[in-house]
Amino acid sequence: MTATSPTTGPAPAGPASARPDEDDERRLRPAEVPGMHTYGPRVPLPSPFFQRGFGWVLGGIWLFYLSQPLGTILRHPDGFAKWFSLGAEVAFGLSYILVFLWMRRMRLEQRDGGLRKALAWLAVMFALALATIPAAGGDWMVGLVYIAAASIMVLPPRAAVAVVGGCAALPLVLPELVPAWKPENALFFSIVLAAFAMFGVTRMIDHNQRLTAANREIARLAVAEERARAARDLHDILGHSLTVITIKAELAGRLLPVAPERAEAEINDLEKLARQALADIRRTVGAYREVCLEEELASARSALSAAGIDAKLPRSVADVPEPRGTLFSWAVREGVTNVVRHSGATRCVISVRPDRVEISDNGRGPSEEGEHGGSGLRGLRERAEACGAQLSVGRAADGSGSGFVLRVSVPA
Repeated sequence: MTATSPTTGPAPAGPASARPDEDDERRLRPAEVPGMHTYGPRVPLPSPFFQRGFGWVLGGIWLFYLSQPLGTILRHPDGFAKWFSLGAEVAFGLSYILVFLWMRRMRLEQRDGGLRKALAWLAVMFALALATIPAAGGDWMVGLVYIAAASIMVLPPRAAVAVVGGCAALPLVLPELVPAWKPENALFFSIVLAAFAMFGVTRMIDHNQRLTAANREIARLAVAEERARAARDLHDILGHSLTVITIKAELAGRLLPVAPERAEAEINDLEKLARQALADIRRTVGAYREVCLEEELASARSALSAAGIDAKLPRSVADVPEPRGTLFSWAVREGVTNVVRHSGATRCVISVRPDRVEISDNGRGPSEEGEHGGSGLRGLRERAEACGAQLSVGRAADGSGSGFVLRVSVPA
């Protein structure tokens, strides 16, 4: 009597059924986010065949090894014992498939089937295996291989070891009690090997499940990061542009009665700024938003001048490498926007070095809340941290106790 173990477990689990809050993740996988790096492999959804039919194939193919006790039953003389044992053998094979599919569904849904239900399944399998004895004789013990494999699938480790140990001991002990059954050491090793193989398969499935869960989390974080990026860009673009537009509109209104030519120039600037803001928004939506430090400095000079603030800016920034130039551009934009909107300053100084940009003014300085930063400073801090830089805000260091300083520096 030789038995071969059913060592193949269920296929690696696919993702569980989608929750409503995963809709965005399915529509916007990390690899599909425009303008973003790929954060991880796309999480595939199981096909209908995998979900419904593949489990039956994997579970049923290993019933081939029940051909040995089935052949013994079929060779038995006709009578009640033969047909009773044949029915029990068929029911045993069906019970193994059902246990297999039940366990697979529990893993796919990431649920615990419960110890009592698992023991009940194994008890039914064992009872059906015993029911084949009238015609199968000692060959009924081939079913112990399936019971041992099933116990690894559905039981906690300690309980599974106990069941496997009992199944492995029976082929050695029962032939001593029943002379008609000869001992089979091969069956003992088949049971042990089946248990070890199924243990490896279940561990692989668990790792695949964790990987699938991690990929889903990566997809969720990628969507969240993309939303945060869009929020930062829209805040920086709209906040700065609308502030400058508002100031120039007020200036044009004041100049219109006394200096129509200057008012007309300011209105022309308003049109250019509005068109530029619209183009920036379109580029941001398309995830192609880029900023240039020299352009931001020129825009800062215009905005500060329109606000009546004396500006001191560097003439050249050619020695600032990328991606620092882009980060420093966002810093200049946010700093100048805050100076124009909140500071009440009359003077603003912007200094740019290869490893640092600083925007300072002689205004009222930051409030306690302002030192921690609103949404603009929070977005700039996130940009800085993504580039390995540091953002600091505070009061001017000239001893006056007033003024605001925003600094972004890149450690050497």
